[in-house]
Amino acid sequence: MLLIYLSYKAFWCIFLHVAATGDMPAYQIRSPSSGLPPGVVMAASPGAMHSPQQNTEEATRKREVRLMKNREAARECRRKKKEYVKCLENRVAVLENQNKTLIEELKALKDIYCHKPE
Repeated sequence: MLLIYLSYKAFWCIFLHVAATGDMPAYQIRSPSSGLPPGVVMAASPGAMHSPQQNTEEATRKREVRLMKNREAARECRRKKKEYVKCLENRVAVLENQNKTLIEELKALKDIYCHKPE
């Protein structure tokens, strides 16, 4: 297996040439639009060849962005939950007040009909 590194317009590309050796089968893969000779294909995308330090920095940056987005999403979730709980508490207060009024009305109606003179 032969690895060839080529630079094209400031992008690094890896090209792979696979040939038959002994019992190993030959893979003749062609890239239809690249104009490369038979058996030579592009194996990595442009920009994939970064130094380990660049890869580490990129991973760290992506992690920080992900964590920041996650914090913002968690903050928004907590705010919505507080709003929802406050709405439920208000509803409970309204329903308790309504229930109290209905119980008083029921007692008044029972007093009227139970003590009705005949």
